[in-house]
Amino acid sequence: MADHVELRTGAYYDSVSLMQVSRSVAAAPGVEAAQVAMATELNLDVIRGMGFDVPDTAAPNDLVVAIRGDDAGVASGQAALDAALAGLRSAATQSAGLGEAPPRRTLGGAVATSHANLALVSVPGRHAVVEAFDAIHAAVSVMVFSDNVPVEDEVRLKDAAAAADVLVMGPDCGTAVVGGVALGFANVVRPGSVGIVAASGTGAQQVMCLLDAAGVGISHCLGVGGRDLSSAVAGRSTRQALAALAADPATETIVVVSKPPAPEVLADLEAYAAGLGKPVHWATLGTGRPDLTSSVEALLAGVEVPVPAWPRWGTTSEPGPDGGSLRGLFCGGTLADEAMLIASRQLGDIRSNIPLRPGLGLGRDLRDAGHVVIDFGDDSLTQGRAHPMIDPSLRLERIAAEAVDPTCGVLLLDLVLGHGAHPDPAPELARAIRAARAAATAGGRVLPVVVSVTGTESDPQRLGSCATVLAEAGAEVFLSNAAATRRAVALVARDGSRTDSGTESSGIGAEQDTTTGEGH
Repeated sequence: MADHVELRTGAYYDSVSLMQVSRSVAAAPGVEAAQVAMATELNLDVIRGMGFDVPDTAAPNDLVVAIRGDDAGVASGQAALDAALAGLRSAATQSAGLGEAPPRRTLGGAVATSHANLALVSVPGRHAVVEAFDAIHAAVSVMVFSDNVPVEDEVRLKDAAAAADVLVMGPDCGTAVVGGVALGFANVVRPGSVGIVAASGTGAQQVMCLLDAAGVGISHCLGVGGRDLSSAVAGRSTRQALAALAADPATETIVVVSKPPAPEVLADLEAYAAGLGKPVHWATLGTGRPDLTSSVEALLAGVEVPVPAWPRWGTTSEPGPDGGSLRGLFCGGTLADEAMLIASRQLGDIRSNIPLRPGLGLGRDLRDAGHVVIDFGDDSLTQGRAHPMIDPSLRLERIAAEAVDPTCGVLLLDLVLGHGAHPDPAPELARAIRAARAAATAGGRVLPVVVSVTGTESDPQRLGSCATVLAEAGAEVFLSNAAATRRAVALVARDGSRTDSGTESSGIGAEQDTTTGEGH
C-alpha cells in the first residue's frame, strides 16, 4: 500500500462540497482510504489519525489530499479527485447568460433587488457578522446559520436588530420554520397553532416531531441561537420572538425550547411572557426541570390533546454481564444535554465536551473510561467540516472505536431527520451498529445500542422506514430522546425498572410494531 499526501495552497472549497469529493475519491477502484479537506486543526487531526503523514507547513487555507491504496488505486483516486474538483469549478463559474445582469455581490444588494424580508447567512463564522449587519441595515430579519461567531458580536448584532425592529435568529441557529417555510435543519410537520421560540436546534426539532406525532401542528418556529438565554446575551432575541408570536393571529400557544438557560435570564423571560396575553409553556432543560418529552406532554394537556403512546421500535436488549459505562454519541447538542441531565440522576458524573458543570470536560481525544456523552455538532468539531447531521463520519469512527472498548457497556445515539440533514442516514448508521455489535461479540461482550430518531413520516427520509432499518440492525429505537436515554441508563444499571427521580412521561415505553411503525 502507498500513501499519497499533497497540499494545494489557496484552493478553498466549502466543507459540504469536500465531503462529497472525499466520498468520490474513497469509492475509486483500489482506494483503501481517502480524505480531502481544508487543513483546519480538526481536519488535520482526523487525517493524521488515519495514519497519514501531513506536512507541518499545512495552513487552514490549504486543501489537503490524502489517498491510500495500491499504485493503481492512488492513480484512480487522483483521477476521481480531479474530476470531482473540476465539476465544482464548472458549477461555480457558470455564466448567467449574455444580456443578463451579473449576480449581486452583497447581501444588502440582493435584498434590494428581491424585496425580501428575511435573509439567511451561512458563511464561515469570521465573515458572518458583516453579512448579518448588512441584512439589518437593509431592514430585514436575518437567520445566521453560521457558528463560531464571538458572543460579543452576537450581542452587537441583536442590539442593532432591536433598534431596527427586525429579528436576528442565531448565530448558530440551525432550525427555523417561518410561515411554513423550512430554513436550515427542519422537519416536515403539520401546520397548526403552536408557536415555538427555540434557543436550540435539535431541541426544537424534537418538540416539533413529538407535537406532530400527537396530531398538533405549529404556526412558526423562530430560532434564536443556542446562546440567547445565556447571561451574556440575556434573551435579547427571545423577547423579540415572543412578542412577534404574541402578535401573530395564527399562534394561540407558545412554547420556549432551550438548552439549560441562565437562571436569572429565564426568570426575567418568564415575567415578561406573563404579560403577553397568550399561554407560554417552557421546555427549558436544566437540573430539576422536566425533559423535553414531559414538557410536550404538559403542553398537550394544556390544549386538551390526549398524550399518545410515543413510538418505539425493536426488541428489548439485554445488558452486558458487567454493565459497563454509558457512551452517548450525539449529533444534536440539546439532545446530548437532555441525555446527560437524565442519566446523571442515576449514574452520577458524566464527562463530555459540553459538560454540565466545570471539571467534567474531556481531553483532546474525547476519551474516558467512565460515562461519556459527546456532542459531535459542537463548534470545536465542525470547524472546516460539515455538521454531523450531514457528514456523520467522525461519529461513525467513534462507534467503531467504542465497539472494541471493553469499558463501553451501552451505546446511546441520536438520528435527526428532515430537510438539510443527510438524505438517507439510516443504512449507514445501521451498518455501523451491526458492525459494532459484531465486534463486541467477537470480543466476548454484549453491546446494546439505543437510538432516538427525531423525525416525522412526512420527512424526506421517512421516520418509520429509518427506525425499522435501525431496529433490524439490532438497536432499540425511540421517538422520544428522553425515553431512549432512560432505556440506556436502565441497561447500564442492569435494571429495567424506572431509574431516576424525575417526572416519568406517561407515554414513554409503549411498544411499537417494527413493521408498520404504528403503536399498539
